[in-house]
Amino acid sequence: IHPMLRSRCDSRWNKGYHEVLSDAVLRGPGRSAARGSDDSTRPEVAYPSRLIYYLNEDTESTYRDLDTRTRHRPDGGKVVHLAQASFQLEAFGSRFILDLTLNNDLLSSNYVEIHYEDGKPVQSKGGEHCYYHGQVRGNKHSYVTADLRVQRNVFEEMKYLEIMIDADLPHFCCPSSLPASPQVFKEQLNTRVVLVAVEIWTDEDQIPISVNPLEMLRDFSKYRQHNIKQHADAVHLFSNVTFHYRWSSASYFGGVCSLSRGVGVNEFGSTWTMAAALSQSLAQNLGIQWDPATKRKCGCMESWFGCIMEDTGVQHPRKFSKCSISDYKEFLLKGGGSCLFNRPTKLFEATECGNGYVEVGEECDCGPRAECYKECCKKCSLSNGAHCSDGPCCNNTCLFYPRGYSCRYAVNDCDISETCSGDSGQCPPNLHKQDGYQCQLNQGRCYGGECKTRESQCKYIWGPKAGASEKFCYEKLNTEGSEKGNCGKDGETWLQCGKHDIFCGYLLCANIGHTPRIGFLKGDITSTSFNHQGRLVDCSGGHVLLDDETDLGYVEDGTPCGPSMMCLDRKCLPIQSFNMSACPTGSNGQVCSNHGVCNNEATCTCDATWAGTDCSMPDPPKEPPPTEDEGPKGPSATNLIIGSIAGAILVAAIVLGGTGWGFK
Repeated sequence: IHPMLRSRCDSRWNKGYHEVLSDAVLRGPGRSAARGSDDSTRPEVAYPSRLIYYLNEDTESTYRDLDTRTRHRPDGGKVVHLAQASFQLEAFGSRFILDLTLNNDLLSSNYVEIHYEDGKPVQSKGGEHCYYHGQVRGNKHSYVTADLRVQRNVFEEMKYLEIMIDADLPHFCCPSSLPASPQVFKEQLNTRVVLVAVEIWTDEDQIPISVNPLEMLRDFSKYRQHNIKQHADAVHLFSNVTFHYRWSSASYFGGVCSLSRGVGVNEFGSTWTMAAALSQSLAQNLGIQWDPATKRKCGCMESWFGCIMEDTGVQHPRKFSKCSISDYKEFLLKGGGSCLFNRPTKLFEATECGNGYVEVGEECDCGPRAECYKECCKKCSLSNGAHCSDGPCCNNTCLFYPRGYSCRYAVNDCDISETCSGDSGQCPPNLHKQDGYQCQLNQGRCYGGECKTRESQCKYIWGPKAGASEKFCYEKLNTEGSEKGNCGKDGETWLQCGKHDIFCGYLLCANIGHTPRIGFLKGDITSTSFNHQGRLVDCSGGHVLLDDETDLGYVEDGTPCGPSMMCLDRKCLPIQSFNMSACPTGSNGQVCSNHGVCNNEATCTCDATWAGTDCSMPDPPKEPPPTEDEGPKGPSATNLIIGSIAGAILVAAIVLGGTGWGFK
């Protein structure tokens, strides 16, 4: 489809980089097929990397952050993309490098966009130009086109990390004296850290205090689950203890939004020490790794203070590195952090106009004066004629976007797109599909908003070249109960997997590297290969630990292990045994009437043209058919004719666009 027929890349994109760049490689080398042929080549999901050229080293290195937007924005803030960019893809058993240049011949310098508001045309200069073309490196007869639309609705939308602070010190003062932590999260991660509650243990400690932070972390997790009723995305404890540990804090990696894993423990100390510890432990909750200098080129620009997640013992870090920001983006795109998108209404601290939160007695609150750029909100009251002041569903004229306007696109197969309600400036809460839905070409299952497959887990740990080992490996090794294949450990004894649990035990991968891209390797890689049916089969694995001692070397919960079966605690169980709440069923006996999906709140999210609790009502409602005497009403007949013509034009545009663009 011609880019001008697509939605504007700066407002309505609905595909991420992974999908867009995967579309560039339509089929394997030499496997092109004509339209309408019977070629059934199985599509392949690819995870691209951006290639960055280091002039002083004369080398190219892969980089996970794929954004091509420049930092410098001329012309009053208009987004500008890099003139040239290169990407690397692993697909169909081959490596592709795409060398792309910005297609400046695509749109004229006088290109404008016109839309209608309240029946009046509104003209604007052409939007963000993100269309590229180029070649596959080494193949001069190739042709690649790509529009690099970023999932800005996830990362650029403001998020809210609601935290609760616990302390085992009776004289502990509320942590409003930690200014560095919230500000850096807001500026670099578009995430506001919001204090919603403080609990002081005045009489006695509620958990055993230990110099081992991981022991305290596990005990504090249990305490939160059983004793804390206050809503919070993460709960962190400050303790008057000195840990026997590398760092002054510990938290569960990627644990935010989880009742059991959204916790952290931190040493009590000076203001700067506590600010750094809290920043680091919260960052780990958000899926951000440490930045060891020997492992990744993270480009920390703070040479004096250092970056927050640097593994160098910096004292007053004030910035996140590029690697940290990339980690957070990856965490969000995988489906993590769904609880971060709801805007808090009740804060721990006193009500204040200008803090960015609409509280009792306020119509609006767009934050400090510098952030209230729309002139919609004056002293926490809406301006004359304004319906809203900020949010993804509030337009530049201070009016609500209409109901159905997309405000947050799905980041993966297990996520759900959100649309505006028509009576609020804020996007609805971020929901995802209920656990158990199939995803990624029916190869995976949704679990906690993520698509779980052994393939993706191998790539996440070992890099894009890795992949899941064959079924034979799991049948051969995980039934042995050895270091090379097992279902866990009881003391010093490796446990055998039951015949039905082999796909829920030790994670076996092919083509892994020597060093994992996340965590650290405990022991050696268990490298095993077999001659099977005339082929050499790679069955390798390793115990890769996170700082919280979570072992990534086992198949994750929620991963499919058979027809209508998923893994849980290294057992392969029927999906029905997960005791998920049932969604409404329509009169046709199908969940959500087969016109929507069941979400994680056990309610139906309906397709665009359906409504109702069970998605059984057409939206908008169908008009009753005209009687023979009445005949068709004028406007309806006219709309039908116009709709038919518009539909024919659109189909023609798609056919022409489909045959005119692609990968040669």
